[in-house]
Amino acid sequence: MTEVGIDAIEIWTGKLKLDLPNTFAPAKDEDPEKYTKGLGLESSSFPDVHEDIVTMGANAAKRLMERRGLELDDIGRIDVATESSFDNSKPVSTYIAGCLEQRFEGNLHHANKGERKFACVAGTQSIDDAYNWIKAGRHRGRSALVVATDTALYARGDPGEATQGAGAVAMLISEDPDVAALSTEQGYGSADETDFLKPNQQFPSVDGKRSMQVYLARMREALEDFESVAGDTHPDDFAYIPFHTPFPGMVRRAGLLGYRHMIRDTEIEDELAGEIGRQPREEEFDSWEAYEGAIREYMDDLKETDAYRDWYGRVIDPTLTIARNVGNWYTGSVHVARASALKNAAETGRKLSGEKLLVGSYGSGAQAEIHAETVQDGWKDEISDLNVDEQLARRHDIEYEEYEEIHDVHNHDKGIDIDSFTQPSGEFVFDGWGDMNQRKYSYVE
Repeated sequence: MTEVGIDAIEIWTGKLKLDLPNTFAPAKDEDPEKYTKGLGLESSSFPDVHEDIVTMGANAAKRLMERRGLELDDIGRIDVATESSFDNSKPVSTYIAGCLEQRFEGNLHHANKGERKFACVAGTQSIDDAYNWIKAGRHRGRSALVVATDTALYARGDPGEATQGAGAVAMLISEDPDVAALSTEQGYGSADETDFLKPNQQFPSVDGKRSMQVYLARMREALEDFESVAGDTHPDDFAYIPFHTPFPGMVRRAGLLGYRHMIRDTEIEDELAGEIGRQPREEEFDSWEAYEGAIREYMDDLKETDAYRDWYGRVIDPTLTIARNVGNWYTGSVHVARASALKNAAETGRKLSGEKLLVGSYGSGAQAEIHAETVQDGWKDEISDLNVDEQLARRHDIEYEEYEEIHDVHNHDKGIDIDSFTQPSGEFVFDGWGDMNQRKYSYVE
């Protein structure tokens, strides 16, 4: 059976950096550890004046295609996942295709193009669509280009403001992939929720406490659903578990919940019983409230055990390295987490071929998806070509007053006119407005 999955990955981060503990926290008169220890964030990436979701996505896609020696005829579909779209009719994928046609021979008239929306899970859904298209035999030997691109902005003064971020992840989905083959089995947890939404507005309305609860509930459902078709999971089954990462602090909660679930009725639970007891079972309690209280106590004890800390340090923490320095990329966040995990393996000399990842995607509104991926032999060469460290190092570090200006630049209701903070070079840029109020793009050598 031919494997289908991720053949190449490229990342493009916004070219501006906001230092959270040293710039944002003092301006807000807050303790820097609220961000570094509480949220788990050091800095956020922002798009410069000449950047937006199209330029970031197109620049990531261009670098991926150049690095892999691809031509436009090699691409049979372009799926863009975003919750930052500026047009309710024309998909962002058409703009990105137009950019690519400026730099490569031929055109993409033959390619199917679309835009996926389901909050942050849409990037994974786009991969699913590409997987199904190839498995159905409709691809005619071509690959799919999936681009997750977002500018995650909150209204100034909103509690979510510190988790902002901007960037794009481009992924090539192909037969016989070099990076990771996707499992046929998937698990879903989905419900009609209003934890985070944008009803005809740019900035989200968020119930932060509710959003955390919904995220964890849907992830638990998705894991149980995945196990119903793939069999029980075990903490030792997976080299890494990349989660959707709106901020690393949320993943700490999800990792603990997942670990508790996976060790239930295993030798790990037995070994820990002498230290913290066995997990509470619902049938042992007279009320749901009493059971929940006992579970919370157990999890408080569990997270302090050496067994859990070691597992989290090996399997979860390496997925968060990039996120700590870029913030939330919405549809790209789980794919940044995967790249961070693979990057960690390459840097530490880990032999990862044949090992599995368990990928936990989530989108508010709400839906979680769990699937497994088997790392392929070409993963290290592909990941070693990522230049994300260089991109992060050369970001322009903005002062708080400059942050306010760039926030206004990308606020659709304001759109102030200021000069770029960085000089574009070898990249697509936003180039003003057309006669139908369309956004225009050009390439700067």
